[in-house]
Amino acid sequence: MNAKTGAQLSIMMFLEYFVWGAWYVTMGTYMSVHLQSSDIQIGAAYSALAIATMISPFFVGMIADRYFSAQKLMGALHLVGAVLLYLAIQISDNTLFYWIIMLYSLLYMPTIALSNNVAFSQMTDPGKQFPGIRVFGTLGWIAAGFLIGQTGWEKTPNTFMLAAVVSAIYGLYSFSLPNTPPKAKTAESASFGKSIGAEAIVLFKNKSYLVFFISAILICIPLAFYYGFANLFLVEKGMEDAAGKMIFGQISEAVFILAIPFLFNRIGVKNMLILGMGAWALRYFAFGNGDVGSNLWLLYAGIILHGICYDFFFVTGYMYTEKKAGEKIKNSAQGLFTFATYGVGMFIGTWFSGFVADYYKISDGNHDWLKIWSVPAYIAIGVLILFILFFREKKTTTIAEKK
Repeated sequence: MNAKTGAQLSIMMFLEYFVWGAWYVTMGTYMSVHLQSSDIQIGAAYSALAIATMISPFFVGMIADRYFSAQKLMGALHLVGAVLLYLAIQISDNTLFYWIIMLYSLLYMPTIALSNNVAFSQMTDPGKQFPGIRVFGTLGWIAAGFLIGQTGWEKTPNTFMLAAVVSAIYGLYSFSLPNTPPKAKTAESASFGKSIGAEAIVLFKNKSYLVFFISAILICIPLAFYYGFANLFLVEKGMEDAAGKMIFGQISEAVFILAIPFLFNRIGVKNMLILGMGAWALRYFAFGNGDVGSNLWLLYAGIILHGICYDFFFVTGYMYTEKKAGEKIKNSAQGLFTFATYGVGMFIGTWFSGFVADYYKISDGNHDWLKIWSVPAYIAIGVLILFILFFREKKTTTIAEKK
């Protein structure tokens, strides 16, 4: 891969995640302020991406990969998405807003896989080259949060407008990316089960992997609380430039991901996953007891813990899944893991978090955040205990090795 192509792909990743970070982090705050949405409605809106995550493997695997050049389809989806993001702020009805977000999510989520396809197709050594390209996606998310924080747009429709403008620019830019033609139309690829990783169900024969898989779905419930309500929580607590402060979570994610290769083989997958789950409980303890006065440091601690929460469980989980599956079914295994966590797990979590936040809303329109954050904290502790008791594997072996 030459330097020009590397620069093109880096810009692609930056724009891909800038768009997502521009509207997603502050959507709950926007809905609360401008649509007077209930917490249940906020949770439902966040569930749209989970539903789209479950559908997008079908779209990419059975339709996009077989009939369209990836970069052209990605461009078209982002151009239409820009229109939908603009329409989202022209309405005041919660139901209509939900369906616009749902339609947008159905268009956006396939572009993540498409952008990865474009990147991988140009790489001579993806294992070494992809991390250096993908990190620009994290930088894009950070840049969006920083810009929103510095401009004071956190509670305004400008977050959606910013996402719409950048989405339109990205859509046009996509047509200049290296050509990634459709794949061959084979009967094997035209399978819904294959597209969501059904082949990897064989992994469930291993008790420890099944325990991990169930734990991964359940830990998405605390994850959903953070994505859906952390910004609204920080705003209600009176933290200035909350969206800008939340980028410390992505910075932490970028830092801690560098530690994974060194720790994975030294302390073992079980201990890595335990650290990740324990960090979720610790994060919500910090949020529940933090305030902008004497305990401001607890709010920052809860944000910065994102790196351990996410990297040590989900990134480690992807690595564990790949090693467990082996070469033959690793792609299916990763697809199944994504479908179950960001699809099923996040769908459950976004709806559940909305009902919990609504239940603990107090008379002045604010929330009893100590009680709200105690719920995902106890869930994380429960999942951690389940994992410690039943996950017995000390050395990761593939299905092929066991046979």
